[in-house]
Amino acid sequence: MLNAVATQSLRQLFSQAGGLEVEIRCSPPSKLLQGTIDSFKMHGHDLVIRREFYTAEMTFETDTVAIDMGALLAGKIRLKQPTQAIAHVVLTEEAINRAFEAELVKPRLSNLENPELTALSGGEPVTFRDVNVTLLPQQRVVVAAVTDLPNRDNVPLCLQATLEVQKRRRLTFTNAEADVASMPESVRPLSKLLSNALLEVLNGMVDLDRFDLDGITLRLNRLETQGQNLVFSGYAQVEHFPGMM
Repeated sequence: MLNAVATQSLRQLFSQAGGLEVEIRCSPPSKLLQGTIDSFKMHGHDLVIRREFYTAEMTFETDTVAIDMGALLAGKIRLKQPTQAIAHVVLTEEAINRAFEAELVKPRLSNLENPELTALSGGEPVTFRDVNVTLLPQQRVVVAAVTDLPNRDNVPLCLQATLEVQKRRRLTFTNAEADVASMPESVRPLSKLLSNALLEVLNGMVDLDRFDLDGITLRLNRLETQGQNLVFSGYAQVEHFPGMM
């Protein structure tokens, strides 16, 4: 019953789930009658958050959890106190690039009026489009994009940077360098300035607090690029089970 209730509850976190497995450890089983579980583990794959953000894998595993047995008998899981879980999240390069087309993300790249941008556009708002991220070894990434200015269309942008975790909740692009060597000489100075401006925009975008799940707050300790995957490890603060307030 506990497995069934937990699985049903966790599915509410996701718009879509290719697979979701729940494993509950309790030894001896009689501890459950006292409302104590040794550990709780969730592993999901091909998950969709808020209908637009795709996650290849997500795993949570808690330590000892205290639950309300009365609520369980009523078909609910209610924590007696918040708990923490080890978290592991895998994003694919394809999913990262798809996220730049999400309705929650596109406005943050459109009609920007940052002073460093309008200084290059004659005061007109600037929009970055066709943003594409390529993952490299050692947490390096290549970010490419295109923008239009009043006097020049399709200005290419490209930069290399290192992805880092800041304050356990933000992703930042550090040690950045504009990559304009393959561009025509006539566009290189402009592309370099716009690439640096794009970097500032990206550094203000990726905050995990904007993607909190119901009752679960994610915090990151480290990230690593592994081929075409971006792998995060950290912890999740679980205040309550989804839909179980």
